[in-house]
Amino acid sequence: MVDAARARKLADRIQQIVAEMLERRIKDPRLGFVTVTDTRITNDLRDATVYYTVYGSDGERAETAAALESAKGIIRTEVGRKTGIRHTPSITFVLDSLMENAAHIDDLLAKARARDEEVAKAAQGAAPAGDANPYRTDEDDEDDEPGESGEVDETGGDRRGEAGHSSL
Repeated sequence: MVDAARARKLADRIQQIVAEMLERRIKDPRLGFVTVTDTRITNDLRDATVYYTVYGSDGERAETAAALESAKGIIRTEVGRKTGIRHTPSITFVLDSLMENAAHIDDLLAKARARDEEVAKAAQGAAPAGDANPYRTDEDDEDDEPGESGEVDETGGDRRGEAGHSSL
């Protein structure tokens, strides 16, 4: 096993090589507008997974997947030549659902904004159900009649009930 830093460096290098190959060398007409988003490699450096996105319809995604599968050997050969490692990792291409996830999150955020606007419109003319300030202040204590604030009488007992206990 190798350390994680070396594996990450190799994965980044493989990502660069694959992106460069797709941009310059692979001339397959089925290859759509492809972006390599991430590359991960196993700890034994035997298998590399290349994540990619394709801009277009489902049909264009399927054609791009077929083009990548057919170009896998050429890409692997180039990765082995440019990295110089003893065993060239096998390459697997996986369609990254990053774009779909981002679109789904955008839709959810738009729905949340619309609901917030509805709540804000409903709350425009609304008044609080209780007092404007529901907390007791010192001014409220001065307005109370004697005996309402839990004062202790001369015998040491509470005027509202048992000594030391308030019955709120």
